[in-house]
Amino acid sequence: MAKLTTSTSPWLLIFGILAILGTSIFFVLIPVLLGNAVDEAISLVDSGTNTDAARSALLDAALVIIAVSVLRGVFAYGQMYAGEVLGQKLATALRNQYYEKLQRLSFSFHDSAHTGNLMSRGISDIDGVRMFPHTGMLRVLYLILLIAGSAYLMLTLDWQLGLLTLSFVPIVAFQGTIMRLRSRNIWIQIQEQMGIVNTALQENLGGVRVVRSFAGQQHEEDKFASSSEEVRGMMDQAAEIRASNGSFMSFSLLVAYSVLLWFGGSKVINDEMTIGDLTRFLTFLGLLQMPIRMLPMLINSWARASSGGSRLFELLDLELPIRNSPNAQPLKITEGVLRYEDVSFSYGDMPVIKNISFEARPGHTIGIVGPPGSGKTTIAQLAPRHYNLDSGRITIDGQDINGVTLESLRQRVRLVQQDTFLFRDTVSDNIAYGEPDAEESRIIDSAEDAKLHQHISGMAEGYDSMVGERGVSLSGGQRQRMAIARAIVLQPKVFIFDDSTSAIDAATERLIREQIARRAADATTIIIAHRLSTLLSADEILVIDEGSIIERGSHEELLEFGGRYREMHDLQVRPTDDLSGDWISVDDAPEPTGADD
Repeated sequence: MAKLTTSTSPWLLIFGILAILGTSIFFVLIPVLLGNAVDEAISLVDSGTNTDAARSALLDAALVIIAVSVLRGVFAYGQMYAGEVLGQKLATALRNQYYEKLQRLSFSFHDSAHTGNLMSRGISDIDGVRMFPHTGMLRVLYLILLIAGSAYLMLTLDWQLGLLTLSFVPIVAFQGTIMRLRSRNIWIQIQEQMGIVNTALQENLGGVRVVRSFAGQQHEEDKFASSSEEVRGMMDQAAEIRASNGSFMSFSLLVAYSVLLWFGGSKVINDEMTIGDLTRFLTFLGLLQMPIRMLPMLINSWARASSGGSRLFELLDLELPIRNSPNAQPLKITEGVLRYEDVSFSYGDMPVIKNISFEARPGHTIGIVGPPGSGKTTIAQLAPRHYNLDSGRITIDGQDINGVTLESLRQRVRLVQQDTFLFRDTVSDNIAYGEPDAEESRIIDSAEDAKLHQHISGMAEGYDSMVGERGVSLSGGQRQRMAIARAIVLQPKVFIFDDSTSAIDAATERLIREQIARRAADATTIIIAHRLSTLLSADEILVIDEGSIIERGSHEELLEFGGRYREMHDLQVRPTDDLSGDWISVDDAPEPTGADD
């Protein structure tokens, strides 16, 4: 079970319990005071005393009851305050731990998890747990104390009538337990369905341009309405449970009133109790009406907190497959030699990488090429240990990456991916994301190496310009160049470019390639690409197919070999003139003209 760390002081809980105790004591005093006032007033009238004395006694009793009610209100305020603060502190601790857990879960988890479902757990489930300290825990304690105090006073006053009055409590409690179990199941279904609704909303917002381009608004609206309608149906079921439970409790309470009035009135007629005593019983039952009517809300709170908590801890209790070993040491770079030694990896039962071995070192750039689905990206993801290997090992300067700390490994191994994510922040902060304190000169130098400085300088506020959400204000090529600049600013010892120039024109790519080649003398560089022109600067090219290396060598050697690489190269040529039939390689692209991507 995950452990919650919170700054909540135990004194706050003690304060809440004391406030509940005070509220309960002053609450049960009211029927006693009312009964005493009625008996005293009747006694004064029956004794022939001046009616003014009786009125004065009633006024004194009324003032005392008002004072007791004020004190009860003060303690009730303390109870509510303590409950709300406890709930907020619990929610904050849960929210922080949940977010931290999401940051640490492996890529394999996020590969299969639905974003909307994770958001539902982090928002609605935590909110359900947040209400529990007040509406669930403290209110239940208050209800128990109130019923216990009232039961004690009624039984000491008249045990027979007291038992008759309290006879409806176990019936209501049993009914409440059944309703709680039903409500819990419904709330689990509601929260699961809310995850589906959130997923649909998140996907629609993320793909709004695709939806508009293909006129898919009606389809998306129908899909969302269908999911939303299912939530409404489940909410109706939860409301029906609450309503039926509330009706049953009201009926039980009215039955208790009828029994009390019949037997209590008979005792008054037979002079077995006073009118004041009957007043006490009726007032006790009236006071119990409020907490009894709270039971549906308390049951709903318990059900929602229970279902939400189970969904939260289902994730919080997950073991981290990617974590530091007990004796992990910081990675120490001497040369920066990255070596794959007979590495194999599978996604579940599907083998992806099979016995891959190669060595990358400074001044010796490795290029990797292959058809889609051949395992190129997986090879890149294994170096910073986003996944654990099935067999073999990966070392950097002889140090197994499983034996070094993840933080030190990922600081020195920088993966630049094809799918670039940019934050809604300034250009400068996006480039310096991995090192927020980076000097401005380093940020500018990195942007120049990525051939992005000229474009940034032309923006309204330069490096302080805001990047739209997910970088939508930039072209695909500009986003990729910003990702390259983000990696360069960290000055890592190992660069892995995973098709990170696919959206950049060939001419700009050539200039970026030259800068990468210049840096490759000091850093280990691996370039994964579909366009063979990207790999011209590589000293050794690996051709991957179905997770295995089928060819390796330089560009010229592989062309001369005439295998799969030659086939891919021949496919990446185009006619310059349909009439002439002349052909030109994409490697012979013209110099950049300054046009945007």
